[in-house]
Amino acid sequence: MNSVLDTIGKTPVVQLRNVVTREEGELWIKLERTNPGGSIKDRPALFIVEMAERRGWLKPGGTLIESSSGNFGISLAMIGAARGYRVIILVDPKTTSTNLSMLKAYGAEVIVVTEQDDSGSYHKTRITLANKLHREIPDSFRPDQCFNLLNSEAHYKQTADELFQQCGEELDAVILTVSTGGQIGGFSRYFKEKASHVKIIAVDAIGSTIFGGVAHPYLLPGMGLSWTPANAGDLNRIDAVYKVPDEESFRMCRMLARHEGILCGGSTGAAALVALKLVQARGDRKRIAVIASDNGERYLSTIYNDDWMNNHSMSTSTSPADLREWTRTRLQPYSVLPAETANYKPELADLLDSPSRYLKDQILYE
Repeated sequence: MNSVLDTIGKTPVVQLRNVVTREEGELWIKLERTNPGGSIKDRPALFIVEMAERRGWLKPGGTLIESSSGNFGISLAMIGAARGYRVIILVDPKTTSTNLSMLKAYGAEVIVVTEQDDSGSYHKTRITLANKLHREIPDSFRPDQCFNLLNSEAHYKQTADELFQQCGEELDAVILTVSTGGQIGGFSRYFKEKASHVKIIAVDAIGSTIFGGVAHPYLLPGMGLSWTPANAGDLNRIDAVYKVPDEESFRMCRMLARHEGILCGGSTGAAALVALKLVQARGDRKRIAVIASDNGERYLSTIYNDDWMNNHSMSTSTSPADLREWTRTRLQPYSVLPAETANYKPELADLLDSPSRYLKDQILYE
């Protein structure tokens, strides 16, 4: 291959054998950790950068500026190193030390934003500063993953189709966690157009208000927002939404490591938790797929650290029986009509001065 970037995509799908019985059904996990940057974010990051290069929005020697909790920033840092771009990433205190080290290893400049926004998170303050730097730094480009609709287009054209080709017509449901909305928007559009029998299940963090509810801080990394992102598209394409807690999601991560040999991040634990619920509830031997967004090595100091878990008053148990009982008796859908609780805030693009609002008419999907 001509570049490390040519290895993005074509990630494997593996079947869980130990936490799900054959009688219950098939549970498959798509391992996006095998992308060169270690996460699913390599896909939209490269898709957006290449579109920007073709359209002249990003020129040789330019600067990439992005707000990211970790994975999207790492992907951009890797791409910048391979393509010769300066990269500035704005993170927040929830970003792990491992992710910070990875960003710096690729040569990115890192700015830690410590001011919380009105929801108790850091998304809006990070985005505001990123947009300010974009205005001030010549020849810079903002991939703008929250507002740039190319984010969901990347998954519509690439990731969703790849999963369907791997799992085939027997695929019954896909479970996706939600943050910037790229995955849920791209996958839901693809499957409702190409294979409408496939159910699309969204998973959000308790404390996030993407699908409404009360906002409060949470620990799950790479999940949630305080509004419904435009990339999520038409929420009528989503069949159900689950909101999951930190503790059980992290315990699911640990269970997958101990009983399946799969080391994954918090969002994967959250999605797998819902998958375990569906497999037990349905009991009709259907095929369910989960997207494992990144690599658990990035969370060795948190999710997989007993002291960190204990300090946050969370159990470190990896008992499959306990989690199966919890999902069976405690986990219920938050909504089966997510469009009715949507928390769209179209004014945010203007309030946060998103550069993508000027590109909408120029984005002609190829």
